[in-house]
Amino acid sequence: MSSHVLPVVYDTASWPGRALQWLDRGVTGALLVAVAVMVGVVSAQVALRYGFNLSIDWADEVSRLAFVWSIFLAIPLGVRQGAHIGIDIVVLKFPPVVQRVLRRAAALVSALMMVAIAWAAVGVAREQWDELMSTLDWSVGWFIVPVGIGAALSALHLLRIVIQGPPAVAAGSAE
Repeated sequence: MSSHVLPVVYDTASWPGRALQWLDRGVTGALLVAVAVMVGVVSAQVALRYGFNLSIDWADEVSRLAFVWSIFLAIPLGVRQGAHIGIDIVVLKFPPVVQRVLRRAAALVSALMMVAIAWAAVGVAREQWDELMSTLDWSVGWFIVPVGIGAALSALHLLRIVIQGPPAVAAGSAE
């Protein structure tokens, strides 16, 4: 049995479908950059520390920042695919029509929660923007920005599920 999720097919005939696809491509690119930075900085830090008894002062903060960005940028891509773990033991007891309604209702409630999280993240980032990291002249607000981006894009994917229904899931997947 396969354990992967089928790719989501966007409605690219409409501008919202094209916009969501464009946003996902941008987030995927930023996610790849964040992971590359994290792996590169941590690898360099380990090589320098154990090979030459040197260290990079800012390596911990940059690698931690890249880790936070990679996690919160990956979340909406999982939401898009329907890849997050769901407990559906009760939902599966209902007829398929009721299951679809319940999944869409859950997606709507989740989308509203993601909007609230994105809004709160903007507020927290603004409050912390003047505070700087200890080894860099960067705002600690940069740790909160990906939370807002991830929540906002997750809300858009959840709204797509409300309108179009949940994505198809491959046999044997975690969903």
